[in-house]
Amino acid sequence: MNLTNVSRRLSYLLRHSTEPLYIDLNGGWADVDVLIGVLKKKFPEVDRDTIELIVAQDEKGRYSFSSDGKSIRANQGHSIPGAVIEMEQPDPPELLYHGTATRFLDPILRNGLIPMSRQYVHISPDFETAVKVGKRHGKPVVLVIRAKEFVEDGNELYRSSNGVWQAKAVPPQYFTVQYVN
Repeated sequence: MNLTNVSRRLSYLLRHSTEPLYIDLNGGWADVDVLIGVLKKKFPEVDRDTIELIVAQDEKGRYSFSSDGKSIRANQGHSIPGAVIEMEQPDPPELLYHGTATRFLDPILRNGLIPMSRQYVHISPDFETAVKVGKRHGKPVVLVIRAKEFVEDGNELYRSSNGVWQAKAVPPQYFTVQYVN
């Protein structure tokens, strides 16, 4: 069994699948046993230990278990309309970062950062992570976001439980472009 493939399927079920809807829209939680049953259709060997291993080994902290361990959720990246994930709103650092590819830069400079098919724009807490994100899409470029100014001007910025910052959108006046060699 390939854990990467199981993790990708789990991510899809928790973040994007609406047929049937596996998650409770209020909080984004899904019953672990129900998800195991769904995953077994494609990966018969999947069990609770498999899910726990995926959660424990996930470098990005994509998933969380509920306090009783009966439910699981993706921490961000949902495209399911109406899914509400609790996030905190701490004071942001002076700067945050968004990695993308140079091929996407022109529309971003015109329209700002918009969530596309997701609910929020994902923003990295550090430059290195943003570079990694950008590399996944092509030649990387990092947008340096003046997060403190963004919030002081009345915009909302959230932080998910795995440390990823999120906003509904970021207009271009709040970031500068830093090219990566």
